[in-house]
Parts: sequence; structure tokens; C-alpha cells
Amino acid sequence: MKKIVVTGGLGFIGSNLIELLIKKKYFVLNIDKVTYSSNFYNVKEFEAFKNYKFIKCSIGDKKFHNMLNNYKPSCIFNLAAETHVDRSIDNPINFINSNIIDVYKLLESFKSFSKKHKCKLIHISTDEVYGDILKGRSNEKFPYNPSSPYAASKAASDHLVRSYVRTYKIPAIVTNCSNNYGPKQHPEKLIPKLIYNILNNKPLPIYGKGANSREWIYVKDHCEALIKVFLKGKIGEFYNIGSNKNLNNLQVCSHLLNVSKKMMKVGNNVKINFVKDRPGHDIRYALNSKKIIKKLLWKPKVNFSEGIRLTFQWYNKNKAYYKNFSKKDIVKRLGNYD
Repeated sequence: MKKIVVTGGLGFIGSNLIELLIKKKYFVLNIDKVTYSSNFYNVKEFEAFKNYKFIKCSIGDKKFHNMLNNYKPSCIFNLAAETHVDRSIDNPINFINSNIIDVYKLLESFKSFSKKHKCKLIHISTDEVYGDILKGRSNEKFPYNPSSPYAASKAASDHLVRSYVRTYKIPAIVTNCSNNYGPKQHPEKLIPKLIYNILNNKPLPIYGKGANSREWIYVKDHCEALIKVFLKGKIGEFYNIGSNKNLNNLQVCSHLLNVSKKMMKVGNNVKINFVKDRPGHDIRYALNSKKIIKKLLWKPKVNFSEGIRLTFQWYNKNKAYYKNFSKKDIVKRLGNYD
């Protein structure tokens, strides 16, 4: 049974990836340093499985290096990262440490390990590294133009991985994905926050005029793509992973309201509340994913209407999920932006 490491496995995408890997009969090592965004609720159904093991450590720890040598995995999916733009505006240093310094330490460990053992590193990044794409869609050759400390830290980590492939010949691949949504996402993010407010009869906060456009992909489609990259991807390549489906925040809100009204009685306080926009808020992200579709024969399967229905259904059935977070992490709007 091949061993796979998933870093940041207590988080949103990581836990969904672990679920898929376990179904595909891999032995999964979940590496997570356990921060505010980590949630053991996300992996509670795996804890009794013989092909799952959780290890608490940071990708920058010596413990991580020792883990590689002890378990000898075939692949590392690096999802460990600080991810929230608002938090990066308030406190950039955490993003510099996690997304740049710790990735450097991971690369040093992997460089040493991969000389002796056959293993791939899949480094998961974001479409935000490309910055505003007002027209068209960004392919893998587009220049990086990050707007927030978060996006800049992820861009830096991508460059580090690329440099280690070029200089040290490490077997690594980088993926850049569009906005994910689905079960198990931290409620500081747009869709689970809106769902929480709908379930609790609260106003729906939308930045600016709600015109900011994002490309949305259902998390399980993203995870299928990551496994395809592991199995078929070419070392040293970058792969964009997206749905080719853009919606602005008002459209997302409208979809959610329509879905929720079919499943529950929506309270009178559930109304859109426009709030002050955040600094450097990009207007539009949009990926060109033709490369992974053509070269690796992957394509997304879940359209937004079905995905958002499944997402709302999961949160509605798992209200206990929200109890794993402090209330301020759910309802408080981050950043004063004065």
C-alpha cells in the first residue's frame, strides 16, 4: 500500500483530499501543526481507519524530516499554508513564516529525502498569484502579479519550488487552483460564512458592491485533479486547475439563497449587507485550465448549481461543525482597513 503525505490535512482541501485518497486505498499520513483553521471534525470519520495516521508537526520542523525517512512516502501533497487574504492584511508575518520560510524548510527536507527515495512533491498554490485578470483567462505562462501579502507569499513559495526543480532537480510539480467551495471549509471564507448567517438568521456581508468575480470549483473536483497530477503530471510543470465558471459575489449569494429556501425557512434578517471593501481587492480571477484538460485528461464534473446544493446540504446537516470554532472567528469581520 503506497504511503501519501498530506500536509495541512486538518484543513478544508486537505481533509477532502484525504477522504479521496483513503477511498483509493492509499495509506495517508496527515501532517498538521494545528492552528486556528485546523479542525479535527474534518477527519473524525478516518480516525479508526488502519490506512490513516495523524502526526502533529509543522512542515518546517525536524520532526517532518524524520517522518519522511521513517515512512518513505511516494508523494507529498503540500497544502499547509496560511490562506485568508483579510488575515494577511492584518498580520502579514504569519504568512511570510508559513508560506515562505516553512516551504523553504520543507524543500530542504525533500531535497535530501528524494535523493534516496522515489517520491513526488505536489505543491498546491492559488490563482491569486496572477492578480487581477480583467479580461480573458490566465494560463501557466502568465506573469505573477500578486496584490495581497497572502498572494505574494504563495507566489514566493511557487518560485522557490520552481528554483529547487531547476537547481537541485527535485521531483516537484506546482498546481494553481481557483476558489474552492464545498464541505469542511472554515467559516471565515465567503460561502461557509454566508451559509452560517443564513442558518442563524443574520445579514449577509458582501464587500463593496459585490461585483468581484471569482472562478469557483467544487473541492472534490480539485482533489481528483491533484491525484491526476500525482499519477500523470510531468515533473517541473505548473498546472492550472479551474472550472471555467466565474460568478461575482452577488451571484454566489443569490444561488445560496435560492438553495436555502428549498431546504428551510429563511429568517427575516437574512438580507444582503454591503460592507466596506478591503484594500487591494482584486476585481477578477480567471484561469485557463486547457493544459491539464488536454495533457492529463482531467475535467471538472460538478457544476456550480449542484455543488452549492451539496455544500449547503452538508452544512445544514453538520451544524455541530461550527461549534468547533470560536464565534468571533465566524462572525467577526477581519480588518478595520482605516
